[in-house]
Amino acid sequence: MDATLLLTADHNRVRGLFTRFRSAKENDDKAGMTTLAATILEELDIHTRIEEQIFYPAVKAADSDLGEEVAEGLQEHHVVKTLAAEIEALAPGEEEWAAKLTVVTEMVEHHAEEEEQEMFPKVRNLFDVDALAQLGDQMEAMKAELGAPTVQDKEAFTTERLKQLATAQEIPGRSSMNREELLATVAPS
Repeated sequence: MDATLLLTADHNRVRGLFTRFRSAKENDDKAGMTTLAATILEELDIHTRIEEQIFYPAVKAADSDLGEEVAEGLQEHHVVKTLAAEIEALAPGEEEWAAKLTVVTEMVEHHAEEEEQEMFPKVRNLFDVDALAQLGDQMEAMKAELGAPTVQDKEAFTTERLKQLATAQEIPGRSSMNREELLATVAPS
């Protein structure tokens, strides 16, 4: 699968987690907030590793003009990692804990939007279909090494099951996603 589609799928999965976290926060569901926060931080850790170790180096090597966008992305990752470490040091559910998670949410939403609207179209013009698929394969392999769910883990699911999971996980844009996009986006459970 195209590397930019995989990264967008990660963004959408995390967006769904953010939506669910906000709902849990509004309902003062501390247990739900705690579980969702842990999943969010794990997803972000894996996503940033894949971008930093595979995607960004390939993009920068292909076009040095994108170096500034890559550098900005790395700095945004740094800020999120710093906040994530601070979140992990706090007791779940505390006001400061929730506030930091809200800031992470805002930062990541901005970062994802910027990549999807600005960087990914340029990357799709730089790389041919095969090169994007190779990058995607490398990223999926790294996800598997890190113990994260991959597209392969969900291939046996029916399209209807994928749609049910996307709805339950509050994945944005799910109604217009094809099977391949759903496979890349939903978490297996």
